[in-house]
Amino acid sequence: MKAASRALAQAPQRLDPILTMMTSMPIDRQNVIWFIAWMLTGAGYALGILGALSIGPYILLITVAATIVLATHAESKVGLPGLISGLSLPLFYVAFLNRSGPGTVCTSTATSQSCVDEWSPWPWLAIGIVLLVSGCVWFAMSNRRRGVAAP
Repeated sequence: MKAASRALAQAPQRLDPILTMMTSMPIDRQNVIWFIAWMLTGAGYALGILGALSIGPYILLITVAATIVLATHAESKVGLPGLISGLSLPLFYVAFLNRSGPGTVCTSTATSQSCVDEWSPWPWLAIGIVLLVSGCVWFAMSNRRRGVAAP
């Protein structure tokens, strides 16, 4: 009985080759942190452009300062695809705000009624998804070339 269990424990276990390949790569969380930092910077640029007539210039000042700080670190270049993905975050917010559109959307309470014109959320959502996915794919492919798996 002990010999059979010992032989079973020593026998190599067969795993899916893709699973084996993915788990054999080291995980570098520092790369993900750089990706998130660049992603927030990209979101700042998109928010600055979308709000150009109100708070946009102030947000662009902060975003340019963040870009300068990130660009001075040589290690941060690994997360640069996050800049593309970050552009999608304000677009998702605009899509969320227009979720009842397109057209005039009215809300009423017991004492008042208000109507607003909303755009179609679908173009905002589609462009946001394309930007988010393209940045994530670029980041994953560049890390795969370096031999690092994303967590």
